[in-house]
Amino acid sequence: MPDLVHVHLDAVGGVAGDMFVAALLDARPDLRPRVLADLAAVAPAGAGTAALTEGVSGGIAACRFGLAGGHAEEAAGHHGHGTSFADLARRIELASLRPGTAEQALAILHRLGECESRLHRVALKDVHLHELGDWDSLLDVVAAGSIVAALGPCTWSVSELPCGSGTVHTQHGWLPVPAPATVELLRDFRWRDDGVGGERVTPTGAAILAHLAPAAHPPANGLVLRSIGTGAGTRELPGMPNVLRALVFAVEATPAEAPGHADEVIVIDFDIDDMTGEEIGVAAERLRAADGVLDLSLGSRLGKKSRPLTDFRLLIRPQALAAVSTLCFGETSTLGLRWRREQRICLPRSSETVDVDGTTLRRKRGTRPGGQTSLKVESDDLAGIEGLIRRRSVRARGEQGEGEP
Repeated sequence: MPDLVHVHLDAVGGVAGDMFVAALLDARPDLRPRVLADLAAVAPAGAGTAALTEGVSGGIAACRFGLAGGHAEEAAGHHGHGTSFADLARRIELASLRPGTAEQALAILHRLGECESRLHRVALKDVHLHELGDWDSLLDVVAAGSIVAALGPCTWSVSELPCGSGTVHTQHGWLPVPAPATVELLRDFRWRDDGVGGERVTPTGAAILAHLAPAAHPPANGLVLRSIGTGAGTRELPGMPNVLRALVFAVEATPAEAPGHADEVIVIDFDIDDMTGEEIGVAAERLRAADGVLDLSLGSRLGKKSRPLTDFRLLIRPQALAAVSTLCFGETSTLGLRWRREQRICLPRSSETVDVDGTTLRRKRGTRPGGQTSLKVESDDLAGIEGLIRRRSVRARGEQGEGEP
């Protein structure tokens, strides 16, 4: 199995979509063919060619990502009032992209759209994303989605973010820095004031960070530094490089001191409020049957406007994240997923069959600390047994009436 990956983002100069893409492609040059192919598939004719160039920022060697050649306005058509969320999502959905790219890119795009919807009090379908009206910004989102999908099981952390100061000119006029969309997306993130003004974290960069849900600090142990990448922004900052640095680590497995076998799993969560009970049942069975899915449970909660919703929680193998995420989007109406890596400890277990009164029963045997064992028969094997609760309980243990049930 390939190494699990942890990426730490060091926001020296700030975070923008092009800086994120440049830093990760600098650290992982093996991903460049995939990302460039995805960008070629989604870019309109005449928009130019996505390119990664080498340069220097503040005396530090860095890469820059952007469009070379082309005429963005002609390619985009008329975008004086921004591009609608629906149009951008449709372009991503219709493009022939590598596995997982569309799902990750749409999730980033959806965060931006929901943020603008809240800020301007308009429905999501009526949102116009001004920053993504230029094709290079849309390509930042697609490139970031391609990178995240290619990395697969991965955890993230990020340094404190530079606040910047002053104002920035937008389609809505002059707005304070950080921009309203940026601060809305990055609630609960840690910030710092390094005395350098201007816009330091863009809304696209903020949406990528919000999607990655990074921790404030990298894990303390078990990390082996594999590669380093540096992505530069377009501005020159006084007294410092305008770069985002990506440190890519392999995560070493460490044995747990508790009894049992320790490993890592991925937990995926999402909510549904617009599917029927029958549709949810079919989706749940198909997800349970998917390769890499260890367990799936459903819960009931109340969402906005007191609408009932169904909460999906999947426990999966880390290497199955991309495939299972794609299946979740295909089998349900959800527009976004939350996922996190968790440690678990499993007691030694085995499966066996036993004959009880002429009936063959499958049962699981677990070995607990101290050598005790617990037994449980598969529920399906008990379905046809009639009788009192005591009789069924004895059968459930797979014993022939020994002791108390």
